[in-house]
Amino acid sequence: MSKVHNGQEPGHVFMVGVPGLELDDSTRRLISQDKIHNFILFRRNVGDKKQLKRLCDDLKGACLDNGLSQPLISIDQEGGSVARLSKPFTVFPDQRILAEDDCCEEKLRTYAITCARELREIGVNMNLAPVLDICPRAKGLFMERRCLGNDPEMVAELGVVVIEAMQKAGVAACAKHFPGLGMAELDPHLHLPVVDLPRSHFDEFEMVPFRRAKEAGVAAFMTSHAVYSDFDEGLPGTLSREIVYDFLRDKIGFQGLVITDDLEMGAIEQFMPFARAALQSFKAGADLLLACHDHGKIRMGLEEMRKALAAGTVDGQAISASLQRQVDVLQRFA
Repeated sequence: MSKVHNGQEPGHVFMVGVPGLELDDSTRRLISQDKIHNFILFRRNVGDKKQLKRLCDDLKGACLDNGLSQPLISIDQEGGSVARLSKPFTVFPDQRILAEDDCCEEKLRTYAITCARELREIGVNMNLAPVLDICPRAKGLFMERRCLGNDPEMVAELGVVVIEAMQKAGVAACAKHFPGLGMAELDPHLHLPVVDLPRSHFDEFEMVPFRRAKEAGVAAFMTSHAVYSDFDEGLPGTLSREIVYDFLRDKIGFQGLVITDDLEMGAIEQFMPFARAALQSFKAGADLLLACHDHGKIRMGLEEMRKALAAGTVDGQAISASLQRQVDVLQRFA
């Protein structure tokens, strides 16, 4: 494992988007000046396989040249409606379609292995999948196509198939969206959903797949941008210490990497300015703050974190602990 910069650098806890097809000057500055070394790719970053491999190699090289660990490079490659890579990469249908096939385990295992192999070939070491939310059919819920089903045990079983196959093939998996987004009526890309279900429902249903994912050794969890009224009324899950730290860390017992969903989504930005949300989500217990688009906002978030460090409202050791969790994942999958 390569040298790691000062463990209390705020840049360690951001995972950021890259504007285009090449490593640009703004991203270079985030790496060299702000010590950011975790990235997420989108369709705007994809030309062809050769170009995408060069981009990943350039990101890795820039991090190493600046004394940082090699990066976690992530992507949302669920298949179907959420897939950043199209042909010549293998194109898969929505997870719901695979899960409802008579040969669902075989189909999902093939998806996971093929996806991991193709991601490794271009230099991506983390897939922000599988979705472990539980969602019924024909209720008009926006997560329906992305979920593995409505039965907690089946979602858990199939989710573990994906996690184990993908990670055995060398790519870190990420279970999402904790503590469960399947029953949300509004899309958090645009609005802040409220999931008004009792805590007992989460213990008996929503937690079944997430507990199994933890037991299966999933590398990461992603938090949800919804308000869970029986947990922390009025505060989205991503920003709630009760949900991220007390429930996920303490009750579920997950001590691995926790990633926020994109903090630039409408659900969060309509609730709280980006910089404050970044600081709040880190205080809630997240290790990586996902910011997919605007580098200006990312720099404001970094400044907010630096002020909190200087004021003592953020403990530098918490940043070091988050960095160590990243290193642990890299040691397994880099």
